Amino acid sequence: QVHLVQSTGGPVQAGESMKLSCRATGYGNKFYCMAWFRQAEGKEREVVATIDTDGKIYYVDSVKGRFTVSRDYSKTTLYLEMDGLKPEDTGMYYCAGSSVACDVSDWRVWGHGTQVTVSS
Repeated sequence: QVHLVQSTGGPVQAGESMKLSCRATGYGNKFYCMAWFRQAEGKEREVVATIDTDGKIYYVDSVKGRFTVSRDYSKTTLYLEMDGLKPEDTGMYYCAGSSVACDVSDWRVWGHGTQVTVSS
């Protein structure tokens, strides 16, 4: 069984940076597509960034130019480098993995979530 283990988050000041990680463990721990989602209080979960093993990347418009998604060489660890954080980036961040193309949105495995709180 595959698990996604996320790094811890925490509070940061606006303008600062934070890097999240998500490590896939267990049998069959390589996903074709991995993604970061976030959910702010009272709002629906939204996709932040996706990356597949071919290197195709997607970002939601609100994070373009500030966030960078990447995977390690083994393709089992996903990262999200967040620069220039804004209060509106506050939320619970989740990673997810899929065995099919990212745009199919068939997310089979989810991480436990990492709280990111950005204060102004």
